[in-house]
Amino acid sequence: MFDVIIIGAGASGLVSAILSARRGKRVLILEKNNKIGKKLLATGNGKCNITNQRPTLERFYSQNPKFIGQVFQGYSYQTIKQFFKSIGLELVEAKEGKVFPLSLQASSVVEILEYTCQELGVVIRCEVEVKNIKKSGNFYEVSHTHGKESVKALVVATGHLSAPQLGGGDMGLNFAKKMGHRLIEPFPTLVQLTSSHKNLKQIAGVKVESRVTLKTKSGKTIQKQGDVLFTSYGISGLAILDISRFVMQELIHTPKVELNIDLMPKFTCEQLFSLMKKSLVKNSSKPLKIWMQGFINKKLIVPILAPLKLENHTVGSLSSNTKNLQKIANKIKSFTITIDGSRGYKGAEVVAGGVDTKEVNPNTMESKKHKNLYFTGEVLDVDGDRGGFNLHFAWVCGLRAGEAV
Repeated sequence: MFDVIIIGAGASGLVSAILSARRGKRVLILEKNNKIGKKLLATGNGKCNITNQRPTLERFYSQNPKFIGQVFQGYSYQTIKQFFKSIGLELVEAKEGKVFPLSLQASSVVEILEYTCQELGVVIRCEVEVKNIKKSGNFYEVSHTHGKESVKALVVATGHLSAPQLGGGDMGLNFAKKMGHRLIEPFPTLVQLTSSHKNLKQIAGVKVESRVTLKTKSGKTIQKQGDVLFTSYGISGLAILDISRFVMQELIHTPKVELNIDLMPKFTCEQLFSLMKKSLVKNSSKPLKIWMQGFINKKLIVPILAPLKLENHTVGSLSSNTKNLQKIANKIKSFTITIDGSRGYKGAEVVAGGVDTKEVNPNTMESKKHKNLYFTGEVLDVDGDRGGFNLHFAWVCGLRAGEAV
């Protein structure tokens, strides 16, 4: 009955279906969730950060980075914009190059993609979990919860292990492995980090604009700036999500990683010292715990002062010993926290690793091992930064696979 079966009704799967159907193919999508596009609905806090205007190569990661450049060749932000315009979805550009649907509703993206599929005759079956795929001659036998299909072209657009609560899993990886493909070991990224820091319960709930620094074992320094949210389990926030990939890479080889958090990045250490020094009052009996509330969130004060053994000191003691004032400024500018893990795949927006891209044709997304077998989106060993980059990769994969099929 069908020319193409697509496993997964996420970003790359839906676009693959539309492009294939536009070329006259009879397309069937099998989706294990009870509705399509569950992860799409959750992106951008429900607004759907659909892509980025500047999808430069340094915003993406893979053990085979050459593949990413080849996939993107000829497929720019304008290509994605034109595709969405062709299905009636207008986009709006925001700060940091982020792009959203003009409606600012992820549901608009999913519903317009679904309508376009239906208009083109694509059959979508939800609550159908694929159990096995097997190659038989020139055809692929796809066994699922409601029976079996035989098809000439098969697109694996299953996603990866991230967000299992939204349908993420290792089904696509298992299919790829069974078909003889090499897998790159996965790990969660864009994820919250865990720590056993003794003051976490005390500072849980504090959110502060910060600069976070990681020094890798190879000697590389990585910095990310944005909000940091302290929690009972560790740290979260945009700066932490951004640096989490590099932390998780380090944790593969070592049990713990140290992060330095600059709690006041708008000031240099010298500027902060000068600012604080000006507010000192000679012989003042005001406790430092009260005085420091003029500069920083009060929950952070004891964790800053305690390691310096200054939590019971007064302002007057600083005016007579500015070395201690310098220590406080240094601590604010370099608040250290030891990371021992992450919130795992459940907390991850994306997963690094996946199907080895050396075994996939970047022009068509077709397997180099099996004709008419395609891999798209997150199931591949490509992941990107926060800000629409991962969805951009998914859309381009979908376009390429749909055109090739």
